[in-house]
Amino acid sequence: MSGSPITESSAELDDLVGYNLKRVYMIFQDKLRDILGQEGLAPRSYSVLSLTVQQPSVTQSELARRLGIERSGLVAIVDGLESLGLLERVGVPGDRRVQALTPTLTGREVHERTAVRIARDEERLLSVLSGQDRRALIRILGRLRDMHEVRG
Repeated sequence: MSGSPITESSAELDDLVGYNLKRVYMIFQDKLRDILGQEGLAPRSYSVLSLTVQQPSVTQSELARRLGIERSGLVAIVDGLESLGLLERVGVPGDRRVQALTPTLTGREVHERTAVRIARDEERLLSVLSGQDRRALIRILGRLRDMHEVRG
């Protein structure tokens, strides 16, 4: 095959927002998976644990809606967290068909330990940005997410 070799930097790709987002996402995701893997967690299971710590007794339906995942997919994640002793299902007074989720003491401890490590890693990964730039980045990403996220 003839032509010039592909170089590390390609102006065409470097000017694409999606390309840059994907590259940065891959860096963050790899680090996140390393941290979570040490606790036996995956990103989705950590999201479930995190939301139950923030909002104890959240129902499975509400949790699935907030995370944008099917309830059937959530059941497998909850089963896994329950088997690790991090979450428990509790009945909702007045409706025996509905189950809420609450973190165990171990779940809270794992969440806290993991959250600290994730924050520390993000701090390191974002160290090239000023505080103002970080806040702007989060604000911009949030606006894009809110504008394009499918609402259930």
